[in-house]
Amino acid sequence: MADDSTILLVHGAWHGSWCWEPTADILRARGWDVHTVDLPTVHADDKADLALADDADAVATAIAGIDRPVTVVAHSYGGVPTTQAATDPRVRHIVYIAAFVLDEGESLLASVGGVAPDWWHIDGALATAGDDAQPPQTLFYGDVDPAAADAYTAKLRPQSLRAFTDTLTTVAWRDRPTTYIVTEQDVIFPVFAQEALAARSGSQVHRLDTSHSPFLSQPEAVAEIIEGAARS
Repeated sequence: MADDSTILLVHGAWHGSWCWEPTADILRARGWDVHTVDLPTVHADDKADLALADDADAVATAIAGIDRPVTVVAHSYGGVPTTQAATDPRVRHIVYIAAFVLDEGESLLASVGGVAPDWWHIDGALATAGDDAQPPQTLFYGDVDPAAADAYTAKLRPQSLRAFTDTLTTVAWRDRPTTYIVTEQDVIFPVFAQEALAARSGSQVHRLDTSHSPFLSQPEAVAEIIEGAARS
């Protein structure tokens, strides 16, 4: 094993564990023990009734099932349940990738101004991402091979709207080291906003010239940064 710690990967909104496969494969080939979690507000059968707390519980359960130190890596929305859940003393480090590093009493929706972006589409209790004018291929995978971007888009699922409106009650980044990966060609998460969130948490900052999904377009670079955090 590359180290005595485990790496837990937490996906963002509308995605699943599948999005980590290129980066996870690299890390496993280098000897790391890598785990993933599918968030229930995306993947559960009854997800319309589920909330941020359900995702946080899923992350906390995944951490509790690991019997060694853990580095938790969270992308985008995944930063919200991770911040809520990663309070276990075994959590050695949190790596946020273009992620929402929220504080107590904040929600994702409030952090983007309280109004859903125009590329969100809300149908009752569920939200989906993208449309013909702003396709997910452009929103999430701008620097990914077009055929692969189409395949990834086909895997996206609706998500419970409550995941975006519920507020945090616990903040894990206050008492453990954090790293933040800024995605400099991100069309949905402005660089200045990412920088502000990284600054509030005192994160070590890395910058990648990528779209919102660097684990798919530059998995080697992402794996290197995760390894550095896990060893620190």
